Amino acid sequence: MRRITFWFDVVSPFACLAFHRLPQELVGLSYEVAYRPLRRAGLREHWGHGTSAELAPRGVWTLRHAHWTAQRHGIALCTPARLPFEPDALLRLALACGPNRRVVEAVFAHVWRAGGDPCDTSRLATLTAQLAPRRDPAGAAIGAELHAATDEAIGRGVFDVPSFELDGRLFWGLDALPMLRAALAGEAWFDGPDWANAGAPPPPAARG
Repeated sequence: MRRITFWFDVVSPFACLAFHRLPQELVGLSYEVAYRPLRRAGLREHWGHGTSAELAPRGVWTLRHAHWTAQRHGIALCTPARLPFEPDALLRLALACGPNRRVVEAVFAHVWRAGGDPCDTSRLATLTAQLAPRRDPAGAAIGAELHAATDEAIGRGVFDVPSFELDGRLFWGLDALPMLRAALAGEAWFDGPDWANAGAPPPPAARG
């Protein structure tokens, strides 16, 4: 069975939407998913691109587009009471639980369905009790794992979330799910030179 690695940060509404759309987009195909939380801020720091919050019109558009996409697919989505927020406690919790689909769904629901402050201590305590992590989310080992996962993702070319990795190939964004399906289904385009050629930079322009 082929494995899809789902790289995500709960701060992204499109990561939440992609999480919910993945089973529908890949229905009928055989696969397993490894859920890998990472720090989106670490990606942005490494690759040098800013956040939607740093550019107000972009942030407004991101939320508007996310809500439109959610209603189009029948997915409940509610903007959290604090945005942006620091997601590390939630990412650590997911790691401490051993992130499976049930855990990741609960963490995304905490942020993008409940509508409250994702960082509220009482809400975090309730979620932690519900998920009953096997390890201490606040422990140094979990913090090191989160840092290492972010570094690993960068090393594999992940530049933003949601990203999906299949057979060493990366697919970025909710709208890449049909492309991921095609690759998983064995579409011939992925077996020849087209994949590599399509991503090759154009030759430098000739100077007269």
